[in-house]
Amino acid sequence: MIFIYRLITILLYPIFIILIYLRKLFNKEDDNRYKEKIFHSNFFPNRNDKKKLIWFHAASIGEVQSIFPLVKKLNNENNDLEFLITTVTLSSGNIVKKKFFANENINHRYFPLDVNFLIKSFLNKWKPNLVIFIDSEIWPNLIFEIKKRKTPIALINGRITKKSFDKWMLISKFAKKIFNSFDLCLAASKESEKNLKELSVKNLIYFGNIKFSAEVERKDLTDKYLEILKEKTFWCAASTHKGEEIICLKAHLNLKKTYKDLITIIIPRHINRCVEIRDLCNKHKLSSQVLNDKELIKDNCEIIIINSFGALSKFYNYSKSVFIGKSMIKKLEPVGGQNPIEAAKLGCKIYHGPYTYNFQEIYELFNKYEISEKINNEDELANKLNIDLESSKEIKGNDIDIINNLGEKILNDTFNELSKIINR
Repeated sequence: MIFIYRLITILLYPIFIILIYLRKLFNKEDDNRYKEKIFHSNFFPNRNDKKKLIWFHAASIGEVQSIFPLVKKLNNENNDLEFLITTVTLSSGNIVKKKFFANENINHRYFPLDVNFLIKSFLNKWKPNLVIFIDSEIWPNLIFEIKKRKTPIALINGRITKKSFDKWMLISKFAKKIFNSFDLCLAASKESEKNLKELSVKNLIYFGNIKFSAEVERKDLTDKYLEILKEKTFWCAASTHKGEEIICLKAHLNLKKTYKDLITIIIPRHINRCVEIRDLCNKHKLSSQVLNDKELIKDNCEIIIINSFGALSKFYNYSKSVFIGKSMIKKLEPVGGQNPIEAAKLGCKIYHGPYTYNFQEIYELFNKYEISEKINNEDELANKLNIDLESSKEIKGNDIDIINNLGEKILNDTFNELSKIINR
């Protein structure tokens, strides 16, 4: 099976190159560094051979942000370590660079294609002492090549949903060989623990979702270009998908009967949909603005559509109430839900639809402590928001403590398990 996989990736390699170049044309790749993904001459290793190199691979923004506290803790408590963080997307790469640009001990590179000769070259140049995958990042060529070199490999916050588990079981023999390669696997949920066990993972442990330990930045409403919000009543709809914006707009129209100055802030999961959402606003005779980074909010706008990456935390800080999307669309039920932890840590009351499968355990915990609440339609959403908007935002310390204490425990447990491997 691995022979077939390697053959396919080699045959597709020229197509991958073309796709990367096309993505660059559409500003979806780093203009200066996109070649790191496709040409071994651009890997540019920067490491100290006297130190052990710990390589973290996290694909997207959420996974990257979840490992920041862990990387910082390992870096602060071990003088003989240095770090490589690889990502896939432009936005996640920018976040790493922004976070660690002044730290020479922490390098960022874009993850190379999982083509065997590229993987070999990358490993030859960087020579990692421990490789750590985050969440559900599984790359067979890389995993088998690492094991061939007898380098320890770990999967942390391992997430295998029923949908992905069923797919892996179609090639169960190959899948079990892959997952058995991990020296350590820390499951993100009880369901993932069960599925990973079926996939023959060894040294499998469940601590909880490491995203509980992710850092958040508390801010007052001080951004000059957002000052107008001080004079307005507003709420936030985050990570929305097609079909959910109309629910938010109908809730807005309902609430507008009571709150004449109401602003609804929509942060779509995919910002390329901003124009589509603006057209939907026009259809319902709602004044809207597609807001780019550092642009001033116009005084006459009812709906603000955010057209920039990494804006969630900013508006979570300001908003008392948040609807988190990918939770109201029936067809997305098997993969429903977006991560609510950051919003909860920043004191938001969270509303979500019935489809939260991807983060079911987290939503169950938050619902238990009344940090979040399920709604089924725009009327229920409007009724809940109507109560919230009557008063200003107050952060409940007990709720935050519950989340932070859990996050701290998960972080320390993860740190201790990785330290056992590092110190061998």
